[in-house]
Amino acid sequence: MDIISAPLTTYYCFLNATKALLKAKKITFDTNHGVSGERITGHVILQNERVKIHTSGVLSGLCVYLKEPVSSVEEYCLKEILYNLAYIHRAYTLTFKDTELYIPIFNPSFVHDSHRKEGWFQFELEQSYSNKSTLNKLTGYGVDNYYDNSQRYILRRNKTFKWETTRNKPTAISSNSFANYYKKIRNDLLYIYSPNELWYIKRKDLTNRIINRNTIVLTMAAMHRLSEISRYEPQTLKKHLEKEQSWLLREFINKSILRFVDNISSEITGVDFRQTGFRN
Repeated sequence: MDIISAPLTTYYCFLNATKALLKAKKITFDTNHGVSGERITGHVILQNERVKIHTSGVLSGLCVYLKEPVSSVEEYCLKEILYNLAYIHRAYTLTFKDTELYIPIFNPSFVHDSHRKEGWFQFELEQSYSNKSTLNKLTGYGVDNYYDNSQRYILRRNKTFKWETTRNKPTAISSNSFANYYKKIRNDLLYIYSPNELWYIKRKDLTNRIINRNTIVLTMAAMHRLSEISRYEPQTLKKHLEKEQSWLLREFINKSILRFVDNISSEITGVDFRQTGFRN
């Protein structure tokens, strides 16, 4: 669809996909949207576009499923939300010349030591990122000296989880320990749907403008605001698309639908999907 109209139909795609997930997982939810937006009086800029996540509705139901807090209404500006989306982060940093928030990683995995009966999360860094500067950005992680780190670093999370098996099955204590461990790092790890396996980790040394929410929650919230503008103020959306953030908004509107549906599909099925090739 035309870029001015696309946010409206895209948002309703997100809404229905989310309802499908919540119904599949038997999550009780209010059928209201659970998100609203408004513009602060002033210039037509992303900072003035506000998004509120409510305590009830489809989006808050998604937060409940992801075990994210929904105890009070939370408000963000659209620019902050876009900053926290890994799949458009390059477009964001080039548009606003801002600090990079995400570091590319390879082979993220959970490993365990059968003798010590504990496990941990680990990953590899590109050679260009294998330095002290990167380590300083990832508080809570360190080089795993078990491996040869002369070419590129293999990092591990300092905190561990209990892991013991009986007849090749984890004990109840181990399962709970791993679940709690995974929950604490989930929003720090970002996957981009593409022909290749692309993983990123969020820096731990930044606090300003950081939103600790899942990508699909932020994507749906941002698209809702754009859908409101598309529906009721298309000329305002046109003005946004004529400014310096035009490329960023187009990247978000055009790319978010594949990534959102991929995320929802993976949540429903428990299966990892992979794009088979580039589309013309």
